[in-house]
Parts: sequence; structure tokens; C-alpha cells
Amino acid sequence: MVSKEQRRRQLAREKFQRQQQRRSAQRERAKRRNVVIATVLAVALAAGAAAVAVAAVGGDDEGTEAKQSPSPSPSASSAPPKNPCAEPAKGTPSTKSWKEEPAMKVNKKATYTMTLDTSCGEIAMELYPAKAPHTVNSFSFLAGQKYFDHSPCHRLVTDGIYVLQCGDPGGGAGPGTPGYTIPDENLDDPSVKGGVYPAGTVAMANRYDRTTKQGRNTGGSQFFLVYQDSELPPDYTPFGKVTAGMDVLKKIAEAGTQTGMPDGAPNATVVIDKATVVARED
Repeated sequence: MVSKEQRRRQLAREKFQRQQQRRSAQRERAKRRNVVIATVLAVALAAGAAAVAVAAVGGDDEGTEAKQSPSPSPSASSAPPKNPCAEPAKGTPSTKSWKEEPAMKVNKKATYTMTLDTSCGEIAMELYPAKAPHTVNSFSFLAGQKYFDHSPCHRLVTDGIYVLQCGDPGGGAGPGTPGYTIPDENLDDPSVKGGVYPAGTVAMANRYDRTTKQGRNTGGSQFFLVYQDSELPPDYTPFGKVTAGMDVLKKIAEAGTQTGMPDGAPNATVVIDKATVVARED
């Protein structure tokens, strides 16, 4: 006998498949339209790239199987969970951008750590300079430029995959990138080869679409923190692991999203007050 939970998951998978089919058809129509309206193409692509970058991991409009179908909307009478976080530090998100990836200065033999002082508490992580040198080099550069300071973590997923997404100073409303992209790295890491990104993984968001095999090497500044084991294909650069602050992530997750849906802006006011990357030579 099929349980209610199994039935719910089956319906969610079927709905997701229908969404993917619709999106595939939309992409085909867009391709045909682009042949005719070349002048509009540049504008459309610019807007589309921004939208996809904002929603990286699995994407919203250009999603992969990493994106799960939402559950029914909550009733209007249901009260949102209490915000568990403090008031963010005063400051303005960065508007900086660069035309190309920063020069490689990472020391692959050093120990790199990143600390996020957030409005919800401190999250510390160890980075992987030897496995993901371009990614660690970029994050060291961006943190030094205060690019992440005063930026909100704009996306929380609480069903199917369990991640908090950060790294866009625009909070999902801006270009979503630092102006350059970095290559995918460490996709064969043993920790993710089994199709599961374990709790504590720190990985890059990107615009890769498994259905079209397009969008490799499109990482920028957005990253996600896995607070519970999540089934994901090994398409997202794992470049670190959380060493302290898992309780902070779980607190954020328990507060849910602003809409009550399983994928959306966090109900908690998660803002990175300050991001710091430190290298220590062993």
C-alpha cells in the first residue's frame, strides 16, 4: 500500500517532470524567436542570465533535478515562523564588479578558512585550495574587497534538497555575479560522487542545465551551504566544509521561507555582516 508520504513525493516528481517539459518547450520557442529578433536577443540574454544566476544551485526558470516542486501554498491564516535572527549591522551591499577573474594568488599548500559573521550567528568553514584553487582564490579576493559584506542570503530550500544560498549582494534582484565567472572544480570529489552532498558542504551555485548540457564553468560569487544531506548530481563545485555554525543554519531552516513554500527567501533575516578569508601556512 502506498503511504501518503510516498504518494506526495510521487505527485511532486510528476509535477516537476511536467514543469521540465514546459520549460524545455519554452526554450525551443525562445531559440526560434531569437533567430528572427536578433536585436532583442542581447537584452533577453542579459536579463535571462541575471535571473538564472540569482537562482543557481538548480535554478528557478532554468532548473535541473536539483530544483524540487513546491508544495501547496499555506493558508492565509497561518502565521509565519518567528524570525530567530538579530538586526543586521548597518551598511550597504557592494556594487563592485570586475571584467575578469582575479589573478591566481592562492597558496595550494596553505590552510584557508572563511568566517561569515551573520545576523543569525557565526558560520566558520575550511576551504579546499588544493582541490578548488580558482574558487578559493576568487573567494579570498572577493572577501578582501568586502564584496560579501552586508549581503543577504536570499534563498532557502527546505524540501528535497536542504540548502541556504548566499553570495549575491543584490539579494536576488541584481546581476547576481561579480562580473566574471570561474571554472567548475573538484566535481569528482569522493564526498559528492554518490549523488549526495553531505551536510556541511560548501559548494558553488552555477547555471548548468543537465537537460541541455549547457552552462558549465558559470560559477561566480553565489554559493550554498548544505544543512542536511541533499541528493544532488555532482555538478556544483564543493570547495569547503562547515566547521562551526551548523546550529545557525538549522535555526535559519526551521524558520522556513517568507511564503511558507519549500523554496524561497528565508523568513529569517540572514545577512552576512562581514566575510573574512584567512590563509595560514602550515
